[in-house]
Amino acid sequence: MQLSIVAKTLGLLLMVFSFAQVPPILVDLIYSEGEYLTFVFSFILTVFGGLVLWWPFRAIKKSFRLREGVLIVVSFWIVLSLFGTLPFLISESISNLSFSNAFFESMSGLTTTGATVLSQLDELPKSILFYRQQLQWLGGMGIIVLAVAVLPLLGVGGMELYHAESSGIAKDRLTPKLRNTAIALWKIYLSLTVLCALAYFFSGMSIFDAISHSFSTVAIGGFSTHDSSIGYFNSIPIEMIAMFFMFLAGINFSLHFVAWNNRSLIDYIKDSEFKTYAMVLFSASTIVIIALSLNSEYGSTSETIRHSLFQTISIATTTGFTSQNYSNWPAAIPVFLIMVSFIGACVGSTGGGIKVVRVLVMFRLGMKEIHKFIRPNAQVSIKLNKASINEKALVSVLGFFSLYAISFIFIMMLLMFAGLDQVTAYSATAATMNNLGPGLGEVAQNYGSVGETAKWILSFSMLIGRLEVLTIIAIFHRAFWRH
Repeated sequence: MQLSIVAKTLGLLLMVFSFAQVPPILVDLIYSEGEYLTFVFSFILTVFGGLVLWWPFRAIKKSFRLREGVLIVVSFWIVLSLFGTLPFLISESISNLSFSNAFFESMSGLTTTGATVLSQLDELPKSILFYRQQLQWLGGMGIIVLAVAVLPLLGVGGMELYHAESSGIAKDRLTPKLRNTAIALWKIYLSLTVLCALAYFFSGMSIFDAISHSFSTVAIGGFSTHDSSIGYFNSIPIEMIAMFFMFLAGINFSLHFVAWNNRSLIDYIKDSEFKTYAMVLFSASTIVIIALSLNSEYGSTSETIRHSLFQTISIATTTGFTSQNYSNWPAAIPVFLIMVSFIGACVGSTGGGIKVVRVLVMFRLGMKEIHKFIRPNAQVSIKLNKASINEKALVSVLGFFSLYAISFIFIMMLLMFAGLDQVTAYSATAATMNNLGPGLGEVAQNYGSVGETAKWILSFSMLIGRLEVLTIIAIFHRAFWRH
Protein backbone atom coordinates (compact mmCIF):
# COMPACT_ATOMS: atom_id res chain seq x y z
CA MET A 1 0.00 0.00 0.00
CA GLN A 2 1.50 3.34 -1.10
CA LEU A 3 0.21 5.52 1.74
CA SER A 4 2.36 8.47 0.63
CA ILE A 5 0.39 8.91 -2.62
CA VAL A 6 -2.85 8.54 -0.62
CA ALA A 7 -1.80 11.35 1.76
CA LYS A 8 -0.63 13.57 -1.12
CA THR A 9 -3.91 13.14 -3.03
CA LEU A 10 -6.03 13.71 0.09
CA GLY A 11 -4.07 16.90 0.78
CA LEU A 12 -4.71 18.20 -2.74
CA LEU A 13 -8.41 17.33 -2.58
CA LEU A 14 -8.75 19.00 0.81
CA MET A 15 -7.17 22.21 -0.47
CA VAL A 16 -9.62 22.20 -3.40
CA PHE A 17 -12.51 21.63 -0.96
CA SER A 18 -11.43 24.62 1.14
CA PHE A 19 -12.85 26.90 -1.58
CA ALA A 20 -16.33 25.62 -0.64
CA GLN A 21 -16.05 28.10 2.26
CA VAL A 22 -15.94 31.09 -0.14
CA PRO A 23 -19.60 31.21 -1.40
CA PRO A 24 -21.03 31.30 2.18
CA ILE A 25 -18.72 34.28 2.90
CA LEU A 26 -20.26 36.10 -0.10
CA VAL A 27 -23.77 35.16 1.08
CA ASP A 28 -23.00 36.58 4.53
CA LEU A 29 -21.66 39.83 3.07
CA ILE A 30 -24.87 40.20 1.02
CA TYR A 31 -27.17 39.64 4.01
CA SER A 32 -24.86 41.31 6.60
CA GLU A 33 -25.38 38.75 9.36
CA GLY A 34 -21.83 38.88 10.76
CA GLU A 35 -21.07 35.19 10.18
CA TYR A 36 -18.26 35.55 7.60
CA LEU A 37 -15.40 35.01 10.11
CA THR A 38 -16.75 31.49 10.74
CA PHE A 39 -16.03 30.60 7.12
CA VAL A 40 -12.74 32.53 6.95
CA PHE A 41 -11.40 30.48 9.90
CA SER A 42 -12.81 27.28 8.37
CA PHE A 43 -11.10 28.11 5.06
CA ILE A 44 -7.73 28.71 6.76
CA LEU A 45 -7.94 25.51 8.83
CA THR A 46 -8.98 23.40 5.81
CA VAL A 47 -6.14 24.77 3.64
CA PHE A 48 -3.71 24.15 6.49
CA GLY A 49 -4.98 20.58 6.92
CA GLY A 50 -4.53 19.97 3.20
CA LEU A 51 -0.99 21.41 3.25
CA VAL A 52 0.00 19.21 6.20
CA LEU A 53 -1.00 16.11 4.22
CA TRP A 54 0.37 17.25 0.84
CA TRP A 55 3.67 19.01 1.68
CA PRO A 56 5.78 16.03 2.91
CA PHE A 57 4.90 13.99 -0.23
CA ARG A 58 4.68 16.80 -2.84
CA ALA A 59 7.62 15.46 -4.88
CA ILE A 60 6.28 11.89 -5.19
CA LYS A 61 5.24 11.04 -8.76
CA LYS A 62 3.94 7.46 -8.33
CA SER A 63 0.65 6.46 -9.93
CA PHE A 64 -1.73 4.62 -7.65
CA ARG A 65 -3.40 1.27 -8.12
CA LEU A 66 -6.95 0.15 -7.38
CA ARG A 67 -6.33 -0.33 -3.63
CA GLU A 68 -4.97 3.19 -3.21
CA GLY A 69 -7.93 4.48 -5.24
CA VAL A 70 -10.41 2.75 -2.93
CA LEU A 71 -8.62 4.03 0.18
CA ILE A 72 -8.61 7.59 -1.19
CA VAL A 73 -12.35 7.47 -1.91
CA VAL A 74 -13.21 6.20 1.60
CA SER A 75 -10.68 8.40 3.41
CA PHE A 76 -11.69 11.50 1.52
CA TRP A 77 -15.37 11.23 2.43
CA ILE A 78 -14.39 10.81 6.09
CA VAL A 79 -11.74 13.56 6.07
CA LEU A 80 -14.05 15.88 4.14
CA SER A 81 -16.85 15.29 6.64
CA LEU A 82 -14.42 16.03 9.49
CA PHE A 83 -13.38 19.37 7.99
CA GLY A 84 -16.98 20.00 6.92
CA THR A 85 -17.89 20.20 10.62
CA LEU A 86 -15.80 23.36 11.15
CA PRO A 87 -18.46 26.01 10.34
CA PHE A 88 -21.02 24.18 12.52
CA LEU A 89 -18.57 24.07 15.45
CA ILE A 90 -17.15 27.59 15.06
CA SER A 91 -20.45 29.43 14.48
CA GLU A 92 -21.97 31.03 17.58
CA SER A 93 -25.41 30.96 15.91
CA ILE A 94 -25.73 27.23 16.53
CA SER A 95 -25.71 26.78 20.29
CA ASN A 96 -24.44 23.70 22.08
CA LEU A 97 -23.74 21.62 18.97
CA SER A 98 -21.53 18.69 19.94
CA PHE A 99 -18.83 17.28 17.66
CA SER A 100 -20.97 14.17 17.10
CA ASN A 101 -23.89 16.33 15.92
CA ALA A 102 -21.66 18.47 13.68
CA PHE A 103 -20.07 15.39 12.08
CA PHE A 104 -23.51 13.81 11.57
CA GLU A 105 -24.77 16.98 9.83
CA SER A 106 -21.65 17.24 7.67
CA MET A 107 -21.72 13.56 6.67
CA SER A 108 -25.46 13.79 5.98
CA GLY A 109 -24.85 16.74 3.68
CA LEU A 110 -21.95 15.27 1.73
CA THR A 111 -23.60 11.87 1.30
CA THR A 112 -26.84 13.66 0.21
CA THR A 113 -28.76 11.83 2.93
CA GLY A 114 -30.61 14.87 4.24
CA ALA A 115 -31.02 13.66 7.83
CA THR A 116 -30.54 16.61 10.17
CA VAL A 117 -29.93 17.26 13.85
CA LEU A 118 -30.58 21.00 13.52
CA SER A 119 -33.92 22.61 14.38
CA GLN A 120 -35.28 26.17 14.08
CA LEU A 121 -33.67 26.42 10.63
CA ASP A 122 -35.74 29.51 9.79
CA GLU A 123 -33.83 31.45 12.47
CA LEU A 124 -30.29 30.41 11.43
CA PRO A 125 -28.01 32.78 9.44
CA LYS A 126 -28.40 32.43 5.67
CA SER A 127 -24.68 31.69 5.21
CA ILE A 128 -24.94 28.58 7.44
CA LEU A 129 -28.09 27.45 5.63
CA PHE A 130 -26.42 28.02 2.25
CA TYR A 131 -23.36 26.05 3.40
CA ARG A 132 -25.57 23.04 4.29
CA GLN A 133 -27.25 23.13 0.89
CA GLN A 134 -23.88 23.50 -0.85
CA LEU A 135 -22.51 20.43 0.97
CA GLN A 136 -25.30 18.40 -0.63
CA TRP A 137 -24.71 19.88 -4.06
CA LEU A 138 -21.00 19.03 -3.95
CA GLY A 139 -21.70 15.58 -2.53
CA GLY A 140 -24.44 14.92 -5.07
CA MET A 141 -22.35 14.24 -8.09
CA GLY A 142 -19.48 13.21 -5.88
CA ILE A 143 -16.49 15.31 -4.96
CA ILE A 144 -14.52 12.42 -6.42
CA VAL A 145 -15.97 12.94 -9.91
CA LEU A 146 -15.05 16.59 -9.68
CA ALA A 147 -11.59 15.54 -8.59
CA VAL A 148 -11.31 13.26 -11.62
CA ALA A 149 -11.81 16.34 -13.77
CA VAL A 150 -9.24 18.41 -11.86
CA LEU A 151 -6.56 15.98 -10.64
CA PRO A 152 -5.22 14.93 -14.07
CA LEU A 153 -4.26 18.58 -14.52
CA LEU A 154 -2.30 18.31 -11.25
CA GLY A 155 -0.47 15.19 -12.44
CA VAL A 156 -2.45 12.62 -10.48
CA GLY A 157 -4.33 9.81 -12.29
CA GLY A 158 -8.01 9.28 -11.59
CA MET A 159 -9.15 6.03 -13.19
CA GLU A 160 -9.18 3.99 -9.99
CA LEU A 161 -11.22 6.61 -8.11
CA TYR A 162 -13.95 6.57 -10.69
CA HIS A 163 -14.28 2.79 -10.59
CA ALA A 164 -14.27 2.83 -6.80
CA GLU A 165 -17.19 5.23 -6.63
CA SER A 166 -19.38 3.64 -9.31
CA SER A 167 -19.04 -0.07 -8.61
CA GLY A 168 -21.44 -2.51 -10.21
CA ILE A 169 -23.25 -2.14 -13.51
CA ALA A 170 -22.61 1.37 -14.82
CA LYS A 171 -21.76 3.03 -18.10
CA ASP A 172 -18.78 4.72 -16.50
CA ARG A 173 -16.99 5.69 -19.71
CA LEU A 174 -18.74 8.21 -21.92
CA THR A 175 -15.81 9.92 -23.59
CA PRO A 176 -12.30 8.64 -24.38
CA LYS A 177 -10.69 10.61 -21.52
CA LEU A 178 -11.91 10.21 -17.97
CA ARG A 179 -11.35 13.91 -17.22
CA ASN A 180 -13.60 14.83 -20.15
CA THR A 181 -16.22 12.40 -18.85
CA ALA A 182 -16.26 14.10 -15.44
CA ILE A 183 -16.52 17.54 -17.06
CA ALA A 184 -19.39 16.33 -19.28
CA LEU A 185 -21.27 14.99 -16.21
CA TRP A 186 -20.75 18.25 -14.32
CA LYS A 187 -22.06 20.29 -17.28
CA ILE A 188 -25.30 18.28 -17.17
CA TYR A 189 -25.41 18.59 -13.37
CA LEU A 190 -24.82 22.35 -13.47
CA SER A 191 -27.38 22.86 -16.26
CA LEU A 192 -30.07 20.99 -14.30
CA THR A 193 -29.24 23.06 -11.18
CA VAL A 194 -29.52 26.39 -13.03
CA LEU A 195 -32.82 25.39 -14.71
CA CYS A 196 -34.21 24.16 -11.37
CA ALA A 197 -33.21 27.40 -9.57
CA LEU A 198 -34.83 29.55 -12.29
CA ALA A 199 -38.01 27.46 -12.19
CA TYR A 200 -38.23 27.78 -8.39
CA PHE A 201 -37.61 31.55 -8.57
CA PHE A 202 -40.33 32.15 -11.18
CA SER A 203 -42.73 30.03 -9.11
CA GLY A 204 -42.49 32.35 -6.13
CA MET A 205 -39.40 31.37 -4.09
CA SER A 206 -36.95 34.09 -3.05
CA ILE A 207 -33.66 33.99 -4.97
CA PHE A 208 -31.92 32.61 -1.86
CA ASP A 209 -34.47 29.80 -1.39
CA ALA A 210 -34.53 29.06 -5.14
CA ILE A 211 -30.76 28.55 -5.36
CA SER A 212 -30.58 26.68 -2.05
CA HIS A 213 -33.40 24.27 -2.93
CA SER A 214 -32.10 23.72 -6.46
CA PHE A 215 -28.86 22.44 -4.85
CA SER A 216 -30.64 19.85 -2.72
CA THR A 217 -33.20 18.92 -5.41
CA VAL A 218 -30.70 18.09 -8.17
CA ALA A 219 -28.38 16.46 -5.61
CA ILE A 220 -31.37 14.36 -4.41
CA GLY A 221 -30.34 15.54 -0.96
CA GLY A 222 -33.43 16.84 0.81
CA PHE A 223 -31.93 19.56 3.01
CA SER A 224 -34.12 22.67 3.20
CA THR A 225 -33.72 26.18 4.56
CA HIS A 226 -36.99 25.74 6.49
CA ASP A 227 -38.09 23.32 9.22
CA SER A 228 -41.23 22.52 7.22
CA SER A 229 -39.17 21.65 4.11
CA ILE A 230 -41.08 22.15 0.83
CA GLY A 231 -44.30 22.19 2.89
CA TYR A 232 -43.25 25.69 4.08
CA PHE A 233 -44.19 27.16 0.69
CA ASN A 234 -47.55 25.33 0.41
CA SER A 235 -47.38 25.86 -3.36
CA ILE A 236 -48.53 23.41 -6.05
CA PRO A 237 -46.25 24.94 -8.77
CA ILE A 238 -43.19 24.63 -6.48
CA GLU A 239 -44.08 21.01 -5.63
CA MET A 240 -44.53 20.19 -9.35
CA ILE A 241 -41.12 21.68 -10.18
CA ALA A 242 -39.53 19.73 -7.32
CA MET A 243 -41.14 16.48 -8.57
CA PHE A 244 -39.97 17.09 -12.14
CA PHE A 245 -36.35 17.76 -11.18
CA MET A 246 -36.23 14.97 -8.57
CA PHE A 247 -37.40 12.62 -11.33
CA LEU A 248 -34.72 13.92 -13.76
CA ALA A 249 -31.94 13.76 -11.14
CA GLY A 250 -32.86 10.14 -10.39
CA ILE A 251 -32.08 9.09 -13.99
CA ASN A 252 -28.65 7.73 -14.98
CA PHE A 253 -26.53 10.77 -15.93
CA SER A 254 -24.89 8.66 -18.65
CA LEU A 255 -28.34 8.39 -20.22
CA HIS A 256 -28.78 12.18 -20.03
CA PHE A 257 -25.40 12.51 -21.74
CA VAL A 258 -26.27 10.08 -24.56
CA ALA A 259 -29.73 11.60 -25.06
CA TRP A 260 -28.28 15.12 -25.16
CA ASN A 261 -25.57 14.12 -27.62
CA ASN A 262 -28.11 12.44 -29.91
CA ARG A 263 -30.68 15.20 -29.35
CA SER A 264 -33.27 12.47 -28.91
CA LEU A 265 -35.69 11.28 -26.22
CA ILE A 266 -35.79 7.82 -27.81
CA ASP A 267 -32.66 6.85 -25.83
CA TYR A 268 -34.67 7.15 -22.60
CA ILE A 269 -37.53 5.00 -23.92
CA LYS A 270 -35.10 2.30 -25.09
CA ASP A 271 -33.37 2.02 -21.70
CA SER A 272 -34.58 -0.90 -19.53
CA GLU A 273 -33.63 0.78 -16.26
CA PHE A 274 -35.41 4.05 -17.13
CA LYS A 275 -38.62 2.20 -18.02
CA THR A 276 -38.47 0.23 -14.74
CA TYR A 277 -37.73 3.44 -12.78
CA ALA A 278 -40.77 5.20 -14.29
CA MET A 279 -42.95 2.13 -13.69
CA VAL A 280 -41.88 1.87 -10.02
CA LEU A 281 -42.72 5.55 -9.41
CA PHE A 282 -46.07 5.26 -11.19
CA SER A 283 -47.04 2.03 -9.38
CA ALA A 284 -45.96 3.29 -5.94
CA SER A 285 -47.81 6.60 -6.42
CA THR A 286 -50.98 4.77 -7.48
CA ILE A 287 -50.84 2.52 -4.39
CA VAL A 288 -50.37 5.51 -2.05
CA ILE A 289 -53.22 7.47 -3.72
CA ILE A 290 -55.60 4.49 -3.33
CA ALA A 291 -54.51 3.84 0.29
CA LEU A 292 -54.97 7.49 1.32
CA SER A 293 -58.33 7.66 -0.46
CA LEU A 294 -59.61 4.52 1.29
CA ASN A 295 -58.58 5.99 4.65
CA SER A 296 -60.13 9.41 3.82
CA GLU A 297 -56.94 11.18 4.93
CA TYR A 298 -57.67 14.36 2.93
CA GLY A 299 -60.90 16.21 2.18
CA SER A 300 -60.56 16.25 -1.60
CA THR A 301 -59.27 13.93 -4.34
CA SER A 302 -56.97 16.67 -5.73
CA GLU A 303 -55.29 17.11 -2.32
CA THR A 304 -54.86 13.34 -1.97
CA ILE A 305 -53.24 13.09 -5.42
CA ARG A 306 -51.04 16.15 -4.78
CA HIS A 307 -49.52 14.92 -1.52
CA SER A 308 -49.33 11.28 -2.62
CA LEU A 309 -47.38 12.10 -5.77
CA PHE A 310 -44.99 14.50 -4.03
CA GLN A 311 -44.14 12.24 -1.08
CA THR A 312 -43.83 9.11 -3.22
CA ILE A 313 -41.46 10.72 -5.74
CA SER A 314 -39.49 12.41 -2.95
CA ILE A 315 -39.00 9.18 -0.99
CA ALA A 316 -38.70 6.74 -3.92
CA THR A 317 -35.89 8.84 -5.45
CA THR A 318 -34.36 9.10 -1.92
CA THR A 319 -34.54 12.92 -1.91
CA GLY A 320 -36.35 13.22 1.40
CA PHE A 321 -38.25 16.50 0.95
CA THR A 322 -41.55 16.60 2.84
CA SER A 323 -44.73 18.52 2.11
CA GLN A 324 -46.65 16.62 4.82
CA ASN A 325 -45.65 14.59 7.87
CA TYR A 326 -45.99 11.29 6.01
CA SER A 327 -44.99 9.27 9.10
CA ASN A 328 -48.47 10.04 10.50
CA TRP A 329 -50.26 8.70 7.43
CA PRO A 330 -52.56 5.74 8.16
CA ALA A 331 -52.20 2.01 7.52
CA ALA A 332 -48.96 0.66 6.08
CA ILE A 333 -48.25 3.73 3.89
CA PRO A 334 -45.20 5.08 5.82
CA VAL A 335 -43.55 1.62 5.93
CA PHE A 336 -44.44 1.04 2.26
CA LEU A 337 -42.72 4.30 1.27
CA ILE A 338 -39.60 3.37 3.27
CA MET A 339 -39.58 0.00 1.45
CA VAL A 340 -39.79 1.76 -1.94
CA SER A 341 -36.69 3.80 -1.01
CA PHE A 342 -34.70 0.53 -0.99
CA ILE A 343 -35.12 0.38 -4.78
CA GLY A 344 -33.96 3.98 -5.00
CA ALA A 345 -32.95 5.85 -8.14
CA CYS A 346 -31.04 4.72 -11.23
CA VAL A 347 -27.38 3.75 -11.12
CA GLY A 348 -25.17 6.65 -12.23
CA SER A 349 -27.60 9.19 -10.75
CA THR A 350 -27.32 11.34 -7.64
CA GLY A 351 -29.85 9.12 -5.82
CA GLY A 352 -29.35 6.44 -3.21
CA GLY A 353 -30.83 3.03 -2.52
CA ILE A 354 -29.93 -0.34 -4.01
CA LYS A 355 -30.51 1.17 -7.50
CA VAL A 356 -33.18 0.23 -10.02
CA VAL A 357 -30.91 -1.71 -12.39
CA ARG A 358 -29.75 -4.08 -9.63
CA VAL A 359 -33.32 -4.75 -8.52
CA LEU A 360 -34.30 -5.33 -12.17
CA VAL A 361 -31.43 -7.79 -12.68
CA MET A 362 -32.32 -9.64 -9.45
CA PHE A 363 -35.95 -9.84 -10.54
CA ARG A 364 -34.95 -11.27 -13.93
CA LEU A 365 -32.57 -13.69 -12.21
CA GLY A 366 -35.46 -14.89 -10.04
CA MET A 367 -37.69 -15.33 -13.10
CA LYS A 368 -34.89 -17.28 -14.80
CA GLU A 369 -34.72 -19.69 -11.84
CA ILE A 370 -38.51 -20.21 -11.94
CA HIS A 371 -38.31 -20.86 -15.69
CA LYS A 372 -35.47 -23.36 -15.20
CA PHE A 373 -37.42 -25.10 -12.43
CA ILE A 374 -40.33 -25.64 -14.83
CA ARG A 375 -38.09 -26.48 -17.81
CA PRO A 376 -34.74 -27.78 -16.50
CA ASN A 377 -33.12 -28.07 -19.94
CA ALA A 378 -34.06 -24.60 -21.18
CA GLN A 379 -31.23 -22.15 -21.90
CA VAL A 380 -32.30 -18.79 -20.46
CA SER A 381 -30.08 -15.71 -20.54
CA ILE A 382 -30.67 -12.53 -18.55
CA LYS A 383 -30.75 -9.45 -20.76
CA LEU A 384 -30.49 -5.74 -20.16
CA ASN A 385 -31.18 -3.39 -23.08
CA LYS A 386 -31.31 -6.47 -25.37
CA ALA A 387 -27.76 -7.50 -24.42
CA SER A 388 -27.01 -10.56 -22.29
CA ILE A 389 -25.48 -9.93 -18.88
CA ASN A 390 -22.30 -11.91 -18.27
CA GLU A 391 -21.76 -14.16 -15.25
CA LYS A 392 -19.25 -11.77 -13.66
CA ALA A 393 -21.78 -8.90 -13.59
CA LEU A 394 -24.47 -11.19 -12.13
CA VAL A 395 -22.13 -12.37 -9.36
CA SER A 396 -21.30 -8.70 -8.67
CA VAL A 397 -25.00 -7.86 -8.24
CA LEU A 398 -25.60 -10.91 -6.01
CA GLY A 399 -22.55 -10.01 -3.93
CA PHE A 400 -23.83 -6.45 -3.54
CA PHE A 401 -27.24 -7.69 -2.33
CA SER A 402 -25.61 -10.04 0.17
CA LEU A 403 -23.33 -7.36 1.62
CA TYR A 404 -26.17 -4.84 1.67
CA ALA A 405 -28.48 -7.19 3.60
CA ILE A 406 -25.75 -8.16 6.09
CA SER A 407 -24.78 -4.50 6.63
CA PHE A 408 -28.42 -3.49 7.10
CA ILE A 409 -29.10 -6.15 9.74
CA PHE A 410 -25.81 -5.42 11.53
CA ILE A 411 -26.44 -1.64 11.68
CA MET A 412 -30.07 -2.08 12.75
CA MET A 413 -29.06 -4.41 15.61
CA LEU A 414 -26.34 -1.99 16.74
CA LEU A 415 -28.92 0.84 16.83
CA MET A 416 -31.27 -1.26 18.96
CA PHE A 417 -28.42 -2.04 21.35
CA ALA A 418 -27.74 1.73 21.42
CA GLY A 419 -31.27 2.26 22.80
CA LEU A 420 -33.48 2.89 19.76
CA ASP A 421 -36.88 1.20 19.51
CA GLN A 422 -37.51 -1.28 16.66
CA VAL A 423 -39.44 1.11 14.36
CA THR A 424 -36.92 3.91 14.79
CA ALA A 425 -33.93 1.56 14.38
CA TYR A 426 -35.37 -0.05 11.22
CA SER A 427 -36.39 3.22 9.57
CA ALA A 428 -33.20 5.09 10.59
CA THR A 429 -31.05 2.31 9.10
CA ALA A 430 -33.10 2.35 5.89
CA ALA A 431 -33.13 6.16 5.74
CA THR A 432 -29.34 6.44 6.17
CA MET A 433 -28.19 3.44 4.11
CA ASN A 434 -30.51 4.49 1.27
CA ASN A 435 -29.38 8.12 1.70
CA LEU A 436 -33.02 9.11 2.16
CA GLY A 437 -33.05 11.24 5.33
CA PRO A 438 -36.40 11.27 7.17
CA GLY A 439 -37.41 8.03 8.89
CA LEU A 440 -40.25 6.97 11.18
CA GLY A 441 -40.81 7.05 14.93
CA GLU A 442 -38.23 9.12 16.78
CA VAL A 443 -36.47 10.20 13.54
CA ALA A 444 -39.53 11.22 11.49
CA GLN A 445 -38.67 14.93 11.62
CA ASN A 446 -35.24 15.23 13.13
CA TYR A 447 -32.35 13.14 14.49
CA GLY A 448 -31.54 15.54 17.33
CA SER A 449 -33.06 13.35 20.05
CA VAL A 450 -31.02 10.26 19.05
CA GLY A 451 -28.08 9.38 21.34
CA GLU A 452 -24.44 10.15 20.50
CA THR A 453 -23.50 6.49 19.91
CA ALA A 454 -26.44 6.03 17.53
CA LYS A 455 -25.39 9.16 15.60
CA TRP A 456 -21.91 7.72 14.94
CA ILE A 457 -23.45 4.41 13.81
CA LEU A 458 -25.82 6.29 11.49
CA SER A 459 -22.96 8.42 10.10
CA PHE A 460 -21.16 5.19 9.19
CA SER A 461 -24.41 3.88 7.67
CA MET A 462 -24.64 6.97 5.41
CA LEU A 463 -21.07 6.40 4.21
CA ILE A 464 -21.78 2.73 3.47
CA GLY A 465 -24.83 3.76 1.45
CA ARG A 466 -23.09 6.50 -0.50
CA LEU A 467 -20.04 4.38 -1.38
CA GLU A 468 -22.22 1.36 -2.20
CA VAL A 469 -21.15 -1.05 0.58
CA LEU A 470 -18.35 -2.90 -1.24
CA THR A 471 -15.92 0.03 -1.23
CA ILE A 472 -16.23 0.42 2.54
CA ILE A 473 -16.23 -3.29 3.45
CA ALA A 474 -13.17 -3.95 1.25
CA ILE A 475 -10.91 -1.85 3.50
CA PHE A 476 -11.78 -4.05 6.50
CA HIS A 477 -10.50 -7.16 4.72
CA ARG A 478 -6.97 -8.32 5.62
CA ALA A 479 -6.10 -9.01 1.97
CA PHE A 480 -6.69 -5.32 1.13
CA TRP A 481 -3.68 -4.26 3.23
CA ARG A 482 -1.26 -6.95 2.05
CA HIS A 483 1.52 -5.91 -0.31
